Amino acid sequence: MRCFGTYGPVYPDTNYVVSREEELADFINRVKQGRYIVLFAPRQTGKTTFFRNALDTLWKDENNYLPIQLNFEGYVDTDSARFYPHFCKSLCQLIVSVMQRRGEKLPDTLSRFISDVEVIDHIALADFFKNLGKLLGNQKLIIIIDEFDGIPPEALRGFLHTLRQIYLSNLGPRCPYSVGIVGVKNIIQLNYDRSISPFNIQDEFRLPNFTLAQVEELFSQYTDEVEQPFVPEVIEAVYKQTAGQPFLVNRFGQILTDELDIPKSDPIQMQHFLAAHKQLLRERNTNISHLVTNIKRDPRFEKMLMRITFYEERRRFNLDDEVISELATYGIIGESEDGMCQIRNPIYLHRVLQAFQPFINGLEDQYFPEDGPMDFTEYVSETGQLQMRTLIENFRDFIARAGYRILQVPDTPQEFVGQYLLFAYLDEFVNMVRATMYMEVPTGRGRADLIIGHKGQKYIVETKVWRNEKTYQMGKQQLAAYLKLEGAIEGYYIVFDYRENPNPQTETATVDGLAIQCYVIPVLQQRPSEVE
Repeated sequence: MRCFGTYGPVYPDTNYVVSREEELADFINRVKQGRYIVLFAPRQTGKTTFFRNALDTLWKDENNYLPIQLNFEGYVDTDSARFYPHFCKSLCQLIVSVMQRRGEKLPDTLSRFISDVEVIDHIALADFFKNLGKLLGNQKLIIIIDEFDGIPPEALRGFLHTLRQIYLSNLGPRCPYSVGIVGVKNIIQLNYDRSISPFNIQDEFRLPNFTLAQVEELFSQYTDEVEQPFVPEVIEAVYKQTAGQPFLVNRFGQILTDELDIPKSDPIQMQHFLAAHKQLLRERNTNISHLVTNIKRDPRFEKMLMRITFYEERRRFNLDDEVISELATYGIIGESEDGMCQIRNPIYLHRVLQAFQPFINGLEDQYFPEDGPMDFTEYVSETGQLQMRTLIENFRDFIARAGYRILQVPDTPQEFVGQYLLFAYLDEFVNMVRATMYMEVPTGRGRADLIIGHKGQKYIVETKVWRNEKTYQMGKQQLAAYLKLEGAIEGYYIVFDYRENPNPQTETATVDGLAIQCYVIPVLQQRPSEVE
C-alpha cells in the first residue's frame, strides 16, 4: 500500500502523488523552446519531485534531449578551485549514465573528451560547453541544478556570466540547450556585490502550491486504495490551513491515516482534523524548523507579519521589497486580488507567533486574582461550555494587574506585546482544558481570527489594534460576517489600545442579530518613575 510522503522526493509506486499535469506541460514546453529557467521556492515544496518527473518525461519521450539533474548542496563549503573541476566531472559522468541507460554507444571522440577535460574557472567552462556541444551533435543537453544556493560565492558571478554568454551566442549549437536553476534564494539575493544580475535572461517559472482540486486528488488516491473516505469539510480545512503547501498537506495525510489510529471503517471527520492540526502545531519537523529559523534571523519579518495580521496594514505586494519578497518565498504571505499583501498560510503564521511568544518572566503569576479561580479549568462550566466572556475579562484585568511589568517582557516589541500576551494566555488555557486553537484568515489582507474549539463548539476571537472609531466599528461588521459564515452566534472582539491616553471599553454589540462581546484594552501602562 502506498503512503503520504514527506521525506524527500515522492514516487508514484510508493507514495500518493499529485500529477501537476498542467505545470509539467508548461515547463517541458519552455525547455523545448531552449529557455534558461529559474525557480526559487522554500524547501519541501515538491521542486525536486517535479523536476525529476519533467526530466524523466524528456528522457522517455524525446530521444534528442539529454536531460541531466545536478545538486549544488554539496558545494556549500567549497571554493571555486574545487567547484569547477567537480562540477564538470559530475556532469560528464551523468551524461555517460544517461546515454548508457538509453542503450547508446558513447562515441570515441566524446569518450576521450570526457576523460581528458580539465576545467578550472568560468573561462574554461565556456570552452568546455562549446566543445561538448559539437561532440553531442543533435543531442540537446538539458541541465537542472537543484539547491543552486550552495554554489561558492566566489564562483557565482563567473558561472552565471558563462551561462548568459552561451544563451546569447548565435555561434553553433547551444550547449547547454536549456538550463533550470532551482533554489531558495532568488538571483538578486545571490548577487553578493548587489550588482546587476549577470543572468538577466532567465525565464521565471513558478511552481505553485496545490490547489483545492489537487488536495482532493491526493486524498482520493488514499480513499480509492483503502476505502476510507475523508468528509469534504476535512479536505477543505486542510487546504485552508496549509494554503496547499505540499509538505503540510502530506503531513496532514500521514497523521490522519497512520498516526491517529482511526479505524479504517470510519470516515475521517473534523474531530480528527482538529487532533491532527493540534499535533502539527506542537511537533518539530524540518519544514517548520527551516521556516522559523529564517523568520527569526531578521526582526523586520516579525514586524511586517504583525502589522499585516493585527493592524491590517495595506502594504502593496512589491517583490522588489526585500522583506516582502522573502516572506513570499517562504510561503507566509502572498498577493491579494487588489494587489496588497495578505497572509496565505495560517499554520505557518501560528508557528511563527509561537516562536516569537515571549518568556514572560513570572507574569503568569498574575493570571488570576487572589480571590479568583485557582486555574483555567474553572472557566469551563459543568456542562462543558467554555466561559469565554469571563475568561477574556480576566485577561483584561490581568493586563491591569501586571501593570508596567508588561513593558519588561524581553525581546518583544512593545507595539505587539498585547497580542503576544493574549496568544500565550489562550494557548495555556486551551492546553489545560484540552481544547483546540487555530488561526484562520477570512479576508484578504490578514485579520487572523483565533478559533477555539471544544466539545463540538466554536468560539471565535478577533483581535485588532485601535486606530480610530471608524475602524473599530468596521471590525464589528467584519466579525459578524465571519460568524455568519461559520454558523456561530457569538464572537469576541479584542482591540488593544496603545495610545498614551487610552479609552478602555467593554460592551455587548448586536450586529445583524449576532452578539459581539467587545473589549478595548489599554496596554502601555505608566512606569513607576512616571507616576507623580
